[in-house]
Amino acid sequence: MRKFGGTDLLIATHNHGKLEEIANLLSPYGVVVSSNADHGLPEPEETETTFVGNARIKAHAAVKATGLPALSDDSGITVDGLDGAPGVYTADWAETPDGRDFVKAMTRTWDELDARGATEPRVAQFRCCLVLAWPDGHDEVFEGMIPGRVVWPMRGDQGHGYDPIFQPDGFGVTFGEMDRFEKNRINHRADAFTKLIEGCFV
Repeated sequence: MRKFGGTDLLIATHNHGKLEEIANLLSPYGVVVSSNADHGLPEPEETETTFVGNARIKAHAAVKATGLPALSDDSGITVDGLDGAPGVYTADWAETPDGRDFVKAMTRTWDELDARGATEPRVAQFRCCLVLAWPDGHDEVFEGMIPGRVVWPMRGDQGHGYDPIFQPDGFGVTFGEMDRFEKNRINHRADAFTKLIEGCFV
């Protein structure tokens, strides 16, 4: 496992909220972050069929463009009764001509489970893959996951994406009903970041 020895780290995202969240997580280790937007970088095309593959594309594209080490993530929901779909296409299922509509995506998820005659509980997982890449081509991969199930109807208006239909194991509420600080403490991204920090920053 390679340790991160520098101070400057590029976060391969245009999402300001995600940048702030990661900056807070890494600030105790003396890391100063910047984003793709800060460097005028485009979003690379994600052509892989796995979270690891797409995270690698984003991290290595950022490294190649700037010469800085870069951290990227790819995440989504996998549903056992749909053979792991939507998976890397989690956001794509929400695409419409007018932007992303996650009510449409959640409805599609439930309808496709119904069409397949899926039984309860409808097991699912939120997954996150982090890739930390260096200019010499080396990278380290960290995967996080939280198990749960898909429920219906949608419940709660907290969070985003598929949160209103995902109920994590051991809880009686969906991510959409959960306090965001509690969710961020236990979710798939927290799991992956714990592994990243233990592996590369301490």
